[in-house]
Amino acid sequence: MKETGALDQLIRALAALPGLGPRSGRRIALHLLSNRDKAMDPLTSALTDAGQVVKTCTHCGNFDTGDPCTICRSDSRNRSVLCVVAQVSDLWAIERTGVYKGLYHCLGGVLSALNGMTPAQLRIDSLINKVREEGITEVILALSATVDGQTTAHYLTDRLQHDSSVRITRLAHGVPVGGELDHLDDGTIATALKSRAAL
Repeated sequence: MKETGALDQLIRALAALPGLGPRSGRRIALHLLSNRDKAMDPLTSALTDAGQVVKTCTHCGNFDTGDPCTICRSDSRNRSVLCVVAQVSDLWAIERTGVYKGLYHCLGGVLSALNGMTPAQLRIDSLINKVREEGITEVILALSATVDGQTTAHYLTDRLQHDSSVRITRLAHGVPVGGELDHLDDGTIATALKSRAAL
């Protein structure tokens, strides 16, 4: 039954990944095992390689093969604007747009009483030091519109205003591009109305 134990372990590991569950874990495990040469072996190799060479950028918190990362090393970035995000996934989402050309700072999460996330567990002190010491003129708070995200944004605003004279902005909230009003929740519509802009 050693093989069954290894299979169960594989399914549990896959099911624990974000967006997956036991059913998805079983389907993926079956696919990998049925296609070892084309799927499992390349995936195993890629996971091993990534585990060995991908680092956390000590400057912004991004994942890259170099430290500092490609973004922090780039001469084409606006080094006076800093976008604060909760996680690396948020940084990648903003980068995908190709619109933002400044630098980033990943907090490593958001403040959450329920999850026990306190300011000491986030990269807040390094953010304050960065703003103070590196000529940052604008901090963009690109945090989620959840209660925890907004609590974190308010906390950071208070800290930044107390410790510096930097301009603090946040992402606009409201109707998404291509969104149908009839399908949006009341909170999104209300926020869009309050944040309306002249044409």
